[in-house]
Amino acid sequence: MKQTESETSKAEKHTLTDTLRGKTAVVIDPIVTFLAKYHLSPDTLTVVGMLSHFFLAYLIAIGEMRWAGIAMIFLAPLDALDGALARKLGRKQGGFGAFLDSTLDRLAEIILFGGFIYYYVQTDDVLMLGLAYVAITGSLMVSYTRSKAESLHMSAKVGIMSRVERYVLMLVFLILNYPAVAVGILAVFTYVTVGQRMYHVWYQYYRESAHEE
Repeated sequence: MKQTESETSKAEKHTLTDTLRGKTAVVIDPIVTFLAKYHLSPDTLTVVGMLSHFFLAYLIAIGEMRWAGIAMIFLAPLDALDGALARKLGRKQGGFGAFLDSTLDRLAEIILFGGFIYYYVQTDDVLMLGLAYVAITGSLMVSYTRSKAESLHMSAKVGIMSRVERYVLMLVFLILNYPAVAVGILAVFTYVTVGQRMYHVWYQYYRESAHEE
């Protein structure tokens, strides 16, 4: 027996993504309405958002951490606009646009952490280079656990370090010029989040099995 919708909602708290989506709707809606008026493709915004990460990675690679953080303030909203625009245009949810968005989000993070990896190679900081590697693999695993769970008709929208949380953390510490703190926190808590999601899926599976007996 599968979880009902109410059971799932009780098990999962609202994420920072959900909270920000509600609070920024008053700003995002007029922009989306304007873009929809000219029939701009949401896929275009998705691609532009991914490509903008090359600029962020470049700033990080050359050590301009504060400017990278400031740039993230203006570029990060692109991630919210494509989904909102797709809904405004009445696009079918879960189609190619959703696949493209999810795929390019992962690629964007790889590009962004490429900037950290390059920077720490140039500064000959082996410890931070290792932590940057752990952080990006953890980030990818956080996303993978959710997508895999959903492919098995279970939920995994839980954990303390989802994508929005990761970007907010990086943005704040880059502006403060403490990139090592951001990378270190991500290296630890992305894997904590993976553990939370694995437990959440395990709990659903065994609760479902118990109901079937």
